Amino acid sequence: MQPKPELGQLDVDAQDLVLVDGLLAGNRRDLAKAITLVESTRPEHRVRAQKLLDALLPHTGRSMRIGISGVPGVGKSTFIEALGMHLIEAGHRVAVLAVDPSSTVHGGSILGDKTRMELLSQRSEAFIRPSPSSGSLGGVAEHTREALLLCEAAGYDIIIVETVGVGQSETAVAGMTDCFVLLQLPNAGDDLQAIKKGIMELADLVVFNKADIDPKAAQLAAAQMRSALAMLHPASANWQPPVLTLSAIRKDGLVEFWQVVEKFKSTLIASGEFAAKRRHQALAWMWQQIDSDLRNRFREHPAVKSALAELSVSVEAGTTTPTVAAQRLLALVGRHF
Repeated sequence: MQPKPELGQLDVDAQDLVLVDGLLAGNRRDLAKAITLVESTRPEHRVRAQKLLDALLPHTGRSMRIGISGVPGVGKSTFIEALGMHLIEAGHRVAVLAVDPSSTVHGGSILGDKTRMELLSQRSEAFIRPSPSSGSLGGVAEHTREALLLCEAAGYDIIIVETVGVGQSETAVAGMTDCFVLLQLPNAGDDLQAIKKGIMELADLVVFNKADIDPKAAQLAAAQMRSALAMLHPASANWQPPVLTLSAIRKDGLVEFWQVVEKFKSTLIASGEFAAKRRHQALAWMWQQIDSDLRNRFREHPAVKSALAELSVSVEAGTTTPTVAAQRLLALVGRHF
């Protein structure tokens, strides 16, 4: 259990002190409430959320953060549940932050990961939080980083971030986790597919799931992937991404997978790269927040709100180019922005 902070050390509202105590004690209900608070778009909630995160920051940073990506149908949820159950049996507490794609038509999300991870969701040592992507790019939700810190403060020593499963663009998760795992399917593409830059270059570990369906095809795909990865620059100067085959549904290969993850962590810690990676991620997070806040402030600027509708109509009608419209809106803000 985390040490209880003194009241004077917390710059949080009285209504959130109970929430802080419950979260540090590992209460899953309070953790869920805290994540809901940081995901809220209401201005007063954002102020409370920032104070909450500042107060909990000393209790974060001690987990192993793992990103899981892969195309739809590769078995991410099955793999995460099998891995989570294995880790719990080994004495770990596991949090899963699962991101579901939001509809571009009606904006809703299914958020069905608890249903897909039925066994894991029943364990008291596990916490599963599905969140909508809500238009955020990179396969993660806008506030996944904040949710990750809250899970760490609640005492979860393994944090798994599952991306939406959109393919080559899911690179944001690599910027917030320690180990980025790419799940692949046998017979889903040749070695030329494997050398695509982007998500392949960021992978710390490549896993071919569902190897039980066709073991020979899985071994052939793994060999092709190893050859392809040798042609790319690895994400780490001290680690060449290994390629594994396993069957999550049969629980085959999970022990070997986790042994590789632990070897990866120890290798990066010994070289100093692990700590450096965390520092660089924190700085990148700061700039991402700046970009996000600047966009929000721009949209809420009175002059922009007044002119935006007319300029939007002009752009759609083809009477004003997008570049000119953008420059006019930016000029309305000027140096006071």
